[in-house]
Amino acid sequence: MVSGVITALTSPPFATSSRSSRFAVSVERPPELRRRRRAAAVPAVRCDASPALPLSEERLENGASVTGGAYDFSRATTSLTGKMLDSSKKVTLVRHGLSSWNEESRVQGSSNLSLLTETGVKQAERCRQALSEIHFDQCFSSPISRAKTTAEVLWQGREEPLIFLDSLKEAHLFFLEGMKNVDAREMYPKEYITWREDPSNFCVNGVYPVRKLWETAREAWKEILLSPGKDFLVVTHKSMLRALICVALGLGPERFRATDINNGGISVFSFNKRGEAMVQSLNMTTHMYDDHVYMY
Repeated sequence: MVSGVITALTSPPFATSSRSSRFAVSVERPPELRRRRRAAAVPAVRCDASPALPLSEERLENGASVTGGAYDFSRATTSLTGKMLDSSKKVTLVRHGLSSWNEESRVQGSSNLSLLTETGVKQAERCRQALSEIHFDQCFSSPISRAKTTAEVLWQGREEPLIFLDSLKEAHLFFLEGMKNVDAREMYPKEYITWREDPSNFCVNGVYPVRKLWETAREAWKEILLSPGKDFLVVTHKSMLRALICVALGLGPERFRATDINNGGISVFSFNKRGEAMVQSLNMTTHMYDDHVYMY
């Protein structure tokens, strides 16, 4: 905040300006600041609607939105690429639509047997419509069927081929996969409760699936961000989305359940040239309830 007294427009001692009588605000220095003027200059605050200084253009040139978005987010997070990018990037993340095992309350994991349902296809179509005004250079997807089918619906009518990344696959949950949650809790109470309540410490034969997911999420971010283009669409799974989001924000696997993403939920991240992330939207679902089209 600028130290000083901002004179009101209707105040008698209003500071005059040599520019014009258009809307303007200037700062009147308090006596103590005048005495220290040589030691520390106090910047002036200016708000001017004059055509000679188009404020909105200045903001756009600096990368901020006209609704008050941040000018920059340098060092807000650590770089996900470890090297400079050729340009800033924007990544839209989408969770697959409702699957058969979602409906049946089964543990899905990396199984390819859980298929997109009719409702899931409709959700994917709603996502496609909601993103119809957004340009994407490329679309990356998990090759697992429920995500793959969602991506195919979303990418319908686009010229560029879909790109399937193994690094976007869901966490492998071993013997829990395919089991109904109630059965898994009864048959493997210790393992299931650890998975639900302390997922980063869920371990099978020395393998920690959630910790491993953080490693693959880092790989996925590098593959995506170092690809040609500026605007990307990514379709994957709930646990992988949690990992992607947390890794981008510098959160560890112990924060696995800090976010929740609905079927068809849309999240948006911006990246500067250093590969540092800023979350812009998280789990948007308005398009699931009306014919909303996003513009960003």
